[in-house]
Amino acid sequence: MLNVSTAASSTPVLAGLPTARAVDHYAFTVPDLDEAIAFFTGVLGGELCYREGPVEDPGGDWMTRKLGVHARARAQVALVRLGPYSNLELFEYTAPGQITSPPGPNDVGGHHLALMVADLDTAEEHLRRSATVRLGPSDARAGTRRWFLTPWGMLLSLRGPGRRDDRGFVPAETPYANANPNAVERSLGLLGVEHVSYTVADLAAATAFFTDVLGAEPVESPQHPADRSDGHWPPGTEHSRRTLLRTGPTANCELIQSGTGALRSRPPRNSDVGGHHLAFYVDDVDAAAAHLREQEGVTLMGEPETITQGPIAGDRWLYFSTPIGIQMEIINMPDGSLPYEALTSARRATPGDLRWHDRP
Repeated sequence: MLNVSTAASSTPVLAGLPTARAVDHYAFTVPDLDEAIAFFTGVLGGELCYREGPVEDPGGDWMTRKLGVHARARAQVALVRLGPYSNLELFEYTAPGQITSPPGPNDVGGHHLALMVADLDTAEEHLRRSATVRLGPSDARAGTRRWFLTPWGMLLSLRGPGRRDDRGFVPAETPYANANPNAVERSLGLLGVEHVSYTVADLAAATAFFTDVLGAEPVESPQHPADRSDGHWPPGTEHSRRTLLRTGPTANCELIQSGTGALRSRPPRNSDVGGHHLAFYVDDVDAAAAHLREQEGVTLMGEPETITQGPIAGDRWLYFSTPIGIQMEIINMPDGSLPYEALTSARRATPGDLRWHDRP
C-alpha cells in the first residue's frame, strides 16, 4: 500500500464523481491470460496479486446484465500491480461472436498504455531481449517517446523522466516512488504508468464527459497534430487531435480523436480481444451510482453488489456504460482484509488517504 497519508487532504471531491479517490485499475482483454501475466510480470516487473474464475453464469443472464457481454460468455481474470501506483486487470474471455483481433490505434476503441522509465535506451535494450516488437526508427528520429507491441499486439509506449513543465501526474517527480523495486523493474527502469490512452469517436464529447461527470482536470488543450512532432503517435498511424486529462491524484488519461482512416467505428465489447474498461476507486459505491444514474447517456449495469467469495470477497462494485463508448466501473475494496492477501506478499496499489483532487 502506498504511504501517502502525509500528502492527503480532508477536502471532499470538489466536482464530478462523488467520493472518488483515484483510478483503481486499467482493464484489458487479452487472447491468452497466462501469456499476458508472464509479460507484465516477467518483462515489465509487475506483481501478480490474484487470479479468479471462471466467471460465468451458464443458465442465466448475469454476464449480460452486469458485464455487458453475451450471456454464455466465460472469463478468467487476473490482477497485476504495475509500478507503485497502478493496477492492471486482465481478462481472457471465451464468448459467442467474439472478435479476436484488437482495434488499431486510429479505430474507435484503440488504446495504449504509456510507461515512464528512468532511461529510454536502457529500457529499450531490456524490451528487445523479450518478445516485444519495436516500432519505428531506432535513432534520434524517434523523439522522446518510443513504441512497442506486446507479443499479442497491444501497444505500449515508453518515455523518459518527467520535465518540470509537465502538468499531469509524473511518476518520476513524485516522492512516493517504489523504494524497493524488483530485479525486472530495475532492469527496465520502470518509474510508473504515465497515462492510459483511448481513441474515441468524438473528442469534445469525451472530454466533456471526463471533466463534467467524472471530475477530471484538463492539463493540455486539444492539440492539432502538427503541434507535436516528438514521436507522440505510433509510427505509421494518422495524427489526430488529442487531449490529456488528470484523473485523480496519480493518473492521467489521454483521449484521441478517431482518424479519418479508421477501420472500426464502434468500440470493442469487453469480451472481445482489445476490450477494455476504466475503474475508479470510490468510498461510497452507492452514492457514486446515484450520481451516475442522473447523467445523460449513462446506463448502470444493474445495482451495486458485494462479492461474497473468492480472492476479493468484500469488494463492492458496479459497471456502467457511457455515451462516449468507454465502459467504466466504480469499486470499493476493503484492502488490508482481502482473502488473496493471505496467500501472497503482493498487494494492489491503493490511493491510501489520497482523494481525487489531491496532488502529491
